[in-house]
Amino acid sequence: MFDALKKKIAGWFKKPEEKTEEEQKKEKLEEIKSLGKDQKKEKEVKEEEITKQKVEEEAEKELEVPLQETKKTEKKEEKQKVKITEEKPKEEKRETKIEEKEGFFSRLFKKITKSTVTLTQENLDEIYTELEITLLENNVALEVVDKIKETLSKDLVGIEVKKDQLENTIKESLKKSILEVLIESDDLIKKIKEHEGIYTIVFFGINGTGKTTSIAKLAYLLQKNNISCVLAAGDTFRAASIEQLQKHGEKLEIPVVSHAYGSDPASIAFDAKKYAEKHKIKVVLIDTAGRMHTKQNLLKEMEKIIRISKPHLKIFVGESITGNDAIDQAKTFNEIIGIDGIILTKADIDEKAGTILSVSYVTKKPIYYLGMGQNMEDLEVFTKSTVLKNLGLE
Repeated sequence: MFDALKKKIAGWFKKPEEKTEEEQKKEKLEEIKSLGKDQKKEKEVKEEEITKQKVEEEAEKELEVPLQETKKTEKKEEKQKVKITEEKPKEEKRETKIEEKEGFFSRLFKKITKSTVTLTQENLDEIYTELEITLLENNVALEVVDKIKETLSKDLVGIEVKKDQLENTIKESLKKSILEVLIESDDLIKKIKEHEGIYTIVFFGINGTGKTTSIAKLAYLLQKNNISCVLAAGDTFRAASIEQLQKHGEKLEIPVVSHAYGSDPASIAFDAKKYAEKHKIKVVLIDTAGRMHTKQNLLKEMEKIIRISKPHLKIFVGESITGNDAIDQAKTFNEIIGIDGIILTKADIDEKAGTILSVSYVTKKPIYYLGMGQNMEDLEVFTKSTVLKNLGLE
């Protein structure tokens, strides 16, 4: 994600007469292009010579064999020479490709000659544009980008850094800025076990984000930790939503409380809590409708569910790969009902990681779990170190 950062920093240490890496790459590209033109011209010359050679061979069939052998030898040497010329740009291209695969900051110090450098705001301004574009392209919210820039300026401007310490200094500042925007949750399993009485969790989010599947995954996790639970099919709006939750309940051998489609979701939440009390079940997991209707109607419906069920935890479920859409959804639900935490699904196929970096900072709420696959066990506890590792900063 931060490759462009390295190119700018390398220039801070170069001698005045020394060419930057960008200039060298440009010259190398021109050299390859020039080589390609020479190769094309040489090929045309070769074709002309071959045509001429054929004419000569037809006209000189009566010549002695030694003369023919000499021409064949010359022709063979010429072909070998052209072949070597043709292979040269391919080798250079292969070397360039290998170089591009080098890791984070691996090419930063190749041309550094000074022993120390004092970092200035001007230095950082040079990389901020590149950094900002990179972050925004990776679905990082603008306010998070500003926070990262602010932290980098505060940590780096005015400090004198030795050559052998520059990499760690910048990496540590990046790590610090990212850690400040990420919020980890408490140990939910531990919190539930320590809680006296029934523990109620309500799940919110739009359709198609994996909300119902995430509820089943959490139910499976509770089972693995010897915690009983009941599922409440509070999504009475979406077709087949009740059957989907019932199917998960049958597979996990967990009871599901449900009513007919169109029923009041708050009454289902109430009945689920009564069922838990009667059967001495520890946790009630309540699904809700994922429709995005007007805020007024959404507020009225969600407020009633919360008032009746009195949840200990309100969790927003969003797709990690949807970027700013998931961030906006989380903000909307947080404004309406005040969410307590977040589960992000499809994090295993999220190559940009912008949602993970942004959603908790924007809502000021912790991320509890990441959905990492389709299986029941594919619910991973969120940690800051996982994000840093994926970004190549740990």
